[in-house]
Amino acid sequence: MFVPVPVPAWSDGRVPGPDDAPTGAPLSKQEFEALARFRFGIRRYLRFSEETVRRHGVTPQQYQLLLALKGFPERDWATVGELAERLQLRHHSVVELIDRAQAEGLVERVANPEDGRSVRVLLTRQGERILGRLSALHRDELRRLDTTLAPPNWDALG
Repeated sequence: MFVPVPVPAWSDGRVPGPDDAPTGAPLSKQEFEALARFRFGIRRYLRFSEETVRRHGVTPQQYQLLLALKGFPERDWATVGELAERLQLRHHSVVELIDRAQAEGLVERVANPEDGRSVRVLLTRQGERILGRLSALHRDELRRLDTTLAPPNWDALG
């Protein structure tokens, strides 16, 4: 079971609560429309992603794991803790995800020569192959969505 970690919404790391008041004037009709269009684009992309990866035999979480590994800055591996941060999941959930992905031949664990308390998680050839195909399909969909997924330009609205 995956337990998502709350994603910080503000630069100070806090998630807005019921006592937090928005700043500025109330939203205009145009701003509501822009926000709704952007939210629709996000949901449409996520639905495309979920359905596409499932048709290729992996779960959305496995695809995210593979992408986080391949896209990790400046190296081709990551630790469980780093993946937990990138995926915004709890450590034990990432361990379970890696276990399942390893059982399917998508990733492998190797000893971390720099830190005996951790392991490095790497993509296998099969994981690389599946990720390459799926990511190209995702890139194509993002090109199709283009402006639907563009964040609202708040300065031009209002």
